Amino acid sequence: MQQRDKIKPILFSIIKHSSKEELKRQIPKDIVAGIVVAIVALPLSIALGIASGVSPEQGLYTAIIAGFLIAFLGGSRVQISGPTAAFATIVAGIVATDGMEGLIAATIIAGVMLILMGLFKLGAVIRFVPYTITTGFTAGIAVTLTIGQLKDFLGLTYPAGTATVETVDKVAALAGNIATVNAQALIVGLVCLAILFLWPRVNDKIPSSLVALLAGIALVNGLNLDVNTIGDLYVIDSALPAFHMPELSLGLFREQMANGVTIAILAAIESLLSCVVADSMISAHHRANTELVAQGVGNIASVLFGGIPATGAIARTAANVKAGGRTPISGMVHALVLVAVLVFLMPYAALIPMPTIAAILLYVAYGMSGWRNFAHLCQTASKGAVATLLLTFVLTIVFDLVVAIGAGMLITIVLFMKMVSEETEVKGWKYYCDENSEVTHLRELPKSVRVYEINGPMFFGMTERIADISVKEFTRYLIIRMRGVPSLDATGMNALENLYEYCNAHGVSLIFSHVNEQPLKTMRRAGFVELVGEDNFRASIDDAIAHARTLLGEETER
Repeated sequence: MQQRDKIKPILFSIIKHSSKEELKRQIPKDIVAGIVVAIVALPLSIALGIASGVSPEQGLYTAIIAGFLIAFLGGSRVQISGPTAAFATIVAGIVATDGMEGLIAATIIAGVMLILMGLFKLGAVIRFVPYTITTGFTAGIAVTLTIGQLKDFLGLTYPAGTATVETVDKVAALAGNIATVNAQALIVGLVCLAILFLWPRVNDKIPSSLVALLAGIALVNGLNLDVNTIGDLYVIDSALPAFHMPELSLGLFREQMANGVTIAILAAIESLLSCVVADSMISAHHRANTELVAQGVGNIASVLFGGIPATGAIARTAANVKAGGRTPISGMVHALVLVAVLVFLMPYAALIPMPTIAAILLYVAYGMSGWRNFAHLCQTASKGAVATLLLTFVLTIVFDLVVAIGAGMLITIVLFMKMVSEETEVKGWKYYCDENSEVTHLRELPKSVRVYEINGPMFFGMTERIADISVKEFTRYLIIRMRGVPSLDATGMNALENLYEYCNAHGVSLIFSHVNEQPLKTMRRAGFVELVGEDNFRASIDDAIAHARTLLGEETER
């Protein structure tokens, strides 16, 4: 078994296979990288906690608990985990309809599923999710996140009881209350958004989100603007995360099964995609199955200690690599630094303006939207791929991720089967009777021997083509040449059995030429080789023709 397939934390392997000198050189770099990543994660964790419909400190709880455990137990050298924008709208919807207990139940289900996916070595399966689907739902999540932040960015006021759970409800609420826009809030939001986009051109050492956060606080407090802050809407708690086991029931788990599946799918896809990106940055290989197990453990622990679902964060992972992090120690340090921030600096979070939080999340949504890739696919991909992309995008916005991925995968499978079936052909050999024919290199066949050649996989999408095979009244032997058939499924096997019955009814014997390993195994399991006769399976077409001649000669002698 390859090293990357082992269910073993990569940190343990690094410690075991690195010399003391190597560790002495790298650990200080990882500590510095962890501090840098914590600075990046601080405003994002608070903002994503609020966007998820929970308190600001719960975003930090997630980065601390899940961030530490996933780094410690994970399969990536540099992955940083915590709350992400992809989860924000999903979590907010669960919290709004089912409360924290519903979220805890759904996340525990997701955690168990992730652990099982890792233990059953399903990490490689994630790569079968097509690029069009991941691009579509990522862009859809970015749009829903954007819509959810416009209220705070514009400083709108909604009447009590306004429904804002579904994206359609949020759009309706925005349209119905656009007249309540707060100009001062909009100015703060625009200034912070400009800083987020422009600051990296000035200084890429200090995170633009931290600069925007400080600028927003200075604007609102320095100019005494009438703008809501976190302290106006939330009670800030600087206490350390504490274990809490809620009252869970079988009925609650049953109700949250769909949400749990959604969280598990998204956590697996996003985490492993982040690992792949990280691998390309440091020329390494992650352990996908180990990472899935770690994500499952981290998510369960996160919600039991007051947090929300977590996954690998590409932006924070990239910041870690850029800062010099090369081992999971940087991810663990990042979590420990956030503990210190929570204890000593969290009360100051009350000063952060809500338009600043909205601006940070709009910036995150822009970054995750991948609009350039989206537009490129629309211009260059096939009609079927574009349809899959757009459908996944729209369904993510209107419904949810499970519906979007399910519909996208269904269309992808149908299109794939159509494409493969079109590549499979069943054709009979042409017979030339004219001795003066210009066609050369022909094989001589007895009149009573007919040859058909099959090219491409034989599966349920093309089996009707087998029915096109026919024999003449004078045909005694039918040779099926299968050198171009790489695979055979149960439906294809059934089609061959029907062909055998058809031939038997017409007094024709079947001979198979060059049957590849997988189709031959399928035929043996079905008892088809025994039915046709082991001797009627020949290694080559010339051998099959010679065998047919021999059988014809024996018939003549009789």
